[in-house]
Amino acid sequence: MQYITKTAIQQIDALKAGKISASELLEQTISHAEKIDSYLNPFAQKLYNRARQLASEADKKLKKGKAGLLGGLPITIKDSQFLAGYPCANGSRTLSNFVPNETCLAVELLEQAGAIIFAKTTCPEFSLTGITNSDLYGLTSNPWNLGRTCGGSSGGAAASVAAGVGAFSLGGDGGGSIRIPAGFCGIVGFKPSFDAIPREPCFPSWKSIVSYGPMTRSVADAQLMYSVLNPDATPFQAYRSLKLKGYRLIVSEDLGIAPVDIDVRQAFRSVLDKLTSSGTRLVDDSPGLPSSVVTWAVTASFDAARHVEKKNHDSAGIGEVAREFIDFGGQFTREEFRQAQDNRQVIRDAYQSMFDRNGSCILITPTLGCEAFPHGSIHPHQIEGRPIEMPWLDWAGFLYDANLAELPACAIPMGVGDEGLPLSLQILGSAGSDEEVLRVARAIEALIDWQHSIVIPEPIVESLQQSA
Repeated sequence: MQYITKTAIQQIDALKAGKISASELLEQTISHAEKIDSYLNPFAQKLYNRARQLASEADKKLKKGKAGLLGGLPITIKDSQFLAGYPCANGSRTLSNFVPNETCLAVELLEQAGAIIFAKTTCPEFSLTGITNSDLYGLTSNPWNLGRTCGGSSGGAAASVAAGVGAFSLGGDGGGSIRIPAGFCGIVGFKPSFDAIPREPCFPSWKSIVSYGPMTRSVADAQLMYSVLNPDATPFQAYRSLKLKGYRLIVSEDLGIAPVDIDVRQAFRSVLDKLTSSGTRLVDDSPGLPSSVVTWAVTASFDAARHVEKKNHDSAGIGEVAREFIDFGGQFTREEFRQAQDNRQVIRDAYQSMFDRNGSCILITPTLGCEAFPHGSIHPHQIEGRPIEMPWLDWAGFLYDANLAELPACAIPMGVGDEGLPLSLQILGSAGSDEEVLRVARAIEALIDWQHSIVIPEPIVESLQQSA
């Protein structure tokens, strides 16, 4: 029996029940990974031999009942995340020879719980953009449509999870980089409150806005992964269910500033109708802020430019898109950067005021204003008179505030759009309300009843059927 289409929790249950061994599950995963690799290109590094050794050890522990909460579960991590002794290029040729001698604590926590890392997933150069394409690794595609973007920067993670290659992936989100690809690929992506999950040791760039978090096939899987990654989290077995009847939620279709396609609006309104029918109390409100694109772009690009300067990267080895982003950041002064940081406090205060006046700690919005767009759809934008090609600025307007204000936010699938691609709902909470965000997300997920957790590209459906 094939277990690759199961959720992480289902795979773990099968492992503990002896229905499949860790080694067998890993080989199923590797076999499927090899079949989808040439179509999706989601892997930066394949760590199969290392994983096989760990799976053999996990089987011994499983027989003794000492395999850990994730014992024997095959997973992936992002190319930007440190795993001691293995390359960590972060999508850049300038880092292709960099091998960290330390492992990120979040990765250590996953392995201590028994997870088996079999690959590192693709990201754009320096994880700077909302699409996953680099000179080093090439283009990563969306399993729903190979001609469309999978999003970014945790694009390889979302594509592999959506296609059934590893039930978990550890993503990173500095401006929607978990939620964008999760939304475009039809999976769950959770960006925790800042510092809820340990990142270090790590690359220092974007240190004040990036959070590591789960990318999974279900919210329950995200809860499980979060409970492992946050040492202070409620144990997974103690998670309480949430009843929507009488629960107060703040809702906003566009925050008053974000462009939203008609099919996204219709899907969002359909979710609101279901919530109303369930007895949920909905309040239409928003922080009342202008777009935070400028604040985010100044913060992210200035920081990226200074990081590259300090590390003395070979500019000749940096790709065109990353170079444009870095050059853009190099135009800002330190005073402009400080002003952007001051504005982050304005954003924090506006969100807290919204939560306080409505007696709720949860806001729901669309995750993205559109379906995944075709490869190469990049449009120039103007920010304070400075041109730069930043294709995610318009359609990702719902995402930046969570990074700037250090808030938890979870993306879950909410339907399929007019072009047959996933649409996504964002559940955003007040600072520190991570577990409540996940509880609400799980309740809404059950209400939506999403049925498309695994997507296999049409070219390989037949070969998979033959091997089942």
